[in-house]
Amino acid sequence: MDETLLNAVFQPRLSRQETKADTTTRIAREMVNAEVVRREAKTERLRLARLELEKNAPPPATLASPKKKDPRGR
Repeated sequence: MDETLLNAVFQPRLSRQETKADTTTRIAREMVNAEVVRREAKTERLRLARLELEKNAPPPATLASPKKKDPRGR
């Protein structure tokens, strides 16, 4: 028989310890993935707010540079 067919029909049973480890790993990955989604959404929201603020802000006033004094006192 084909090994993939055997594996599909006869699933190996995980030990109680392996099952707990798989559950812990799955929950931890879900938490990390949820955090990534929240962080990316926040970053996008803040980026859009910054772009909107920059779009509505008046252009920066150009300041006249102070004239430098002649080192000889003139």
